[in-house]
Amino acid sequence: MQQLIEYLTAIDNYISGHPIFIITLIGTGLFFTIYLGFPQIKYFRKSIQILQGKHDNKNSDGDASHFQALATALSGTVGTGNIAGVALAIHLGGPSALLWMILTALIGMATKLVEVTLSHKYREKLPDGTMAGGPMYYMKRRLNIKFKHKTIPTGKWLAILFSCFTLICAFGTGCLPQINSISTSMYTSFGISKVLVGAILAIILASVVLGGIKRIVSVTEKLVPLMAIVYIGGALTVIICNIENLLPGLGQMFSNALTGTSACGGFLGASVAMALSKGINRGLFSNEAGQGSAPIAHAAARCKNSVQEGLVALLEPFIDTVIICMLTGMLIISSGVWNQKYTNEFQMADLLILNNTYDSPSKIKKAITDKDKHFDGVIMVDKGSIIDQDITIIHAHSVAEDIQILANGQPYDGIINIKSGIPILKSEDDKVITMKGKSLLHSAPLTMKAFSISIFGDYGEYIVTFSLLLFAFSTAIAWCYYGDRASSFLFGPRAIIPFRVIYVIAFFIGAFTDTSIVWSIASIGIVLMSMPNLIGILILHKEMYNEIQKLDQETKK
Repeated sequence: MQQLIEYLTAIDNYISGHPIFIITLIGTGLFFTIYLGFPQIKYFRKSIQILQGKHDNKNSDGDASHFQALATALSGTVGTGNIAGVALAIHLGGPSALLWMILTALIGMATKLVEVTLSHKYREKLPDGTMAGGPMYYMKRRLNIKFKHKTIPTGKWLAILFSCFTLICAFGTGCLPQINSISTSMYTSFGISKVLVGAILAIILASVVLGGIKRIVSVTEKLVPLMAIVYIGGALTVIICNIENLLPGLGQMFSNALTGTSACGGFLGASVAMALSKGINRGLFSNEAGQGSAPIAHAAARCKNSVQEGLVALLEPFIDTVIICMLTGMLIISSGVWNQKYTNEFQMADLLILNNTYDSPSKIKKAITDKDKHFDGVIMVDKGSIIDQDITIIHAHSVAEDIQILANGQPYDGIINIKSGIPILKSEDDKVITMKGKSLLHSAPLTMKAFSISIFGDYGEYIVTFSLLLFAFSTAIAWCYYGDRASSFLFGPRAIIPFRVIYVIAFFIGAFTDTSIVWSIASIGIVLMSMPNLIGILILHKEMYNEIQKLDQETKK
């Protein structure tokens, strides 16, 4: 298992942080922002008007209203990325990672406009009467190469590639990390078995997704407003409680953007490259601009002029990242919990044991990356405490303190074998060994801790747990729909029901799957799905420009 974690992490770090991906993602958004005349600003008011129904055409084909399509797409984007993803970005990259998330979203608004417009324009009606669309449909029809009176089906193969990556991402982004975050938070807050949580929610999920797009949009249009009210209200309350730290927190976010974050508290520091990489990656994971997922939901909207639906979609990154993620980031930073250590149960994937002790964060960071510095051998444990040994235990990128070793919940006596810095947490008589102590927190537990530093006190974590339940479950619903559209494109309409069944089963299994594996799969899936779509919309930039010109002409008339 550990080898698999290391392998996935290596792949994730390579492709998600690769300059080619970052440049392509940001460059595409910047290109369309300038090329289309800053549509984020120019059409923002019109986007709201369209959403309100002022430009509706009731005779248009489609299965959902503008609001229902937006709610479904938002249910797919507003998920663990807004609660756990923001916390993870700050944990790894410091406060400036939040700034890069916001900037990614602002330029991503233009990207979202383009990908939704083109996907809606080339949508198709399935035999059951429902609409099917997404990047795979514009790819199939518009990205073929004509050469000497022959057509090379490059678009078809690019569409197949995108659809395959969509299926991977449906599980790696929409399914596994969502239920994993829910089950973990429910276990942490209430002690409810992860298996039980997975089973109950899998049954509810099946009852929704097996009803098709009409049931999905009817559920999401109710869930999204409820989620927004609960979470935004709670987040604003926490920020107000820590209002004196708000301006210094904002100052850190901006001042460290080009210098990196220095070591402070339990935080070992982060480079500009780390903040940039994690901020952009988590930003994309949150708002999905350029990934090509939201266009699948928007393709179902009743709309005669496809660019209008693109303008509705333009609002998504703003709502998802600029508003909700910004609130999450500011409550974490203003509460001061991001660089403080708290008692928690150590996760295997976040554990590393180093040879020797170190007197500076820089030396610790070097030792973490140097495999020769990783401890090999055994450590002695007496009554739950490690007998004096020249080692440093790293958990969640921080030096762990006040460590307790337990076996089946009781203080452990004996030895723990360590291989390449990784402890084998199993005793000689097959008892499960756990480690507890003080370290940094990340993901959902960090956001929970931030909520508790307010008038909510210990009840703050319940707000996060409930919000996470709503966010993550709605995301799982939306991604099941994205996956079944991809299945239909690849294998025909008959594949839709089998996909939904497999998805529900995977949803259940994901409740008790290792978190690090889940997040790595999600990050890899994002990049693999995004690249074909980003390349495709760049190729069709002139067509998108013409669509915008038509809209401007109609507006003048």
